[in-house]
Amino acid sequence: MGMMRRFFLIAACGLGTIVCTHAASADDEAAARSERWAELQRAIFPGRTISEGAGVIQLDAPPRALDAALVPFTITLPSDKQIKSVFLVIDNNPGPLAGHFTFGAAADPRTLKVRMRVNSYTNVHAVAEDSAGNLYAVEKFVKASGGCSAPAGSIDEESTRNLGQMKLKLVSEFAAGEPVQAQLMIRHPNFNGMQMDQLTRLYAPAHFIRTMNITYDDQPVLHLESDIALSTDPVITFGFKPSRQGKLKVEVTDSKEQSFVREFSVPPATASSTL
Repeated sequence: MGMMRRFFLIAACGLGTIVCTHAASADDEAAARSERWAELQRAIFPGRTISEGAGVIQLDAPPRALDAALVPFTITLPSDKQIKSVFLVIDNNPGPLAGHFTFGAAADPRTLKVRMRVNSYTNVHAVAEDSAGNLYAVEKFVKASGGCSAPAGSIDEESTRNLGQMKLKLVSEFAAGEPVQAQLMIRHPNFNGMQMDQLTRLYAPAHFIRTMNITYDDQPVLHLESDIALSTDPVITFGFKPSRQGKLKVEVTDSKEQSFVREFSVPPATASSTL
């Protein structure tokens, strides 16, 4: 009887050890993610304090991505704070600072949507900077893997062949003096140097969008500084405030110093406009 009792005690202790090991592992992962974010804060925002961003900025992302090379992110600025820019940081990507979006005088910054590559399970941070230079951050954990090294394929070939072509579509009704949402698509493969061609087994040389500048009748709307995380054929949805019918101008520069400039009439003559 005493032996049986000792067996149950040993089994119970062993089970407890397993549970504790799993708990420790989860704690270690959380600690590693926290330390990674602390490192990135020191590198990207040296000497600056970042406050909790709930109520200032909201980040929506799928908890598990269907396609790691096309992960959709929605950034919402629901408060009345004057936000001048937003940083999107994908902590475990090879280039963590995925995008820095700066809003101009003609911007409606309340909603911003973009598609990014995500390389591994990671925290993602959206950091809002207000007009006084204060920073506010929110966090999402995204399960995705292999987005940065997703192999080059026929879609990338089409993007290269039609490099720099753009489409613009208004996704809300145009009314002079009222904010409007627009969706911009740019043909560009956004190779980051990690994609392998499945036929040649060679890596496609890095060739990606670095900057994008959007104006409306010469008034600044949105400026983007990006790196290797933008998806193939990036699609960006943004808001602006047209005081009257006019021209939306998009200027893009990539890592090969190639520039692409397009102008779109707003409102367009058709539901979508291509130049």
